[in-house]
Amino acid sequence: MQEKITLVVDYLNRVKTRCTYNAAAKALGVTPKELKKLLGKRTPENSWFVNTGTGSPVGYTDEEKHPELLRTKLIIKSAEVLTRNLDLKKS
Repeated sequence: MQEKITLVVDYLNRVKTRCTYNAAAKALGVTPKELKKLLGKRTPENSWFVNTGTGSPVGYTDEEKHPELLRTKLIIKSAEVLTRNLDLKKS
């Protein structure tokens, strides 16, 4: 599972695009709560995962957010986007 999470984190950092916890969790086959736990520390690299309503990472300080977090209004809200772009298979 950690390998798939790393794949998603690396992808979001590469494309510099936010993604909702719900979309990422569904693509990975876990709950949003489990995803937050699996991500571990609040780091700029993990700040691309955001709340659906606010578009911001939950509980992150400004120092913990990626400096380019708000460079685009685009937010990935569909698990299918991650599943397709990263060839994630349900396990």
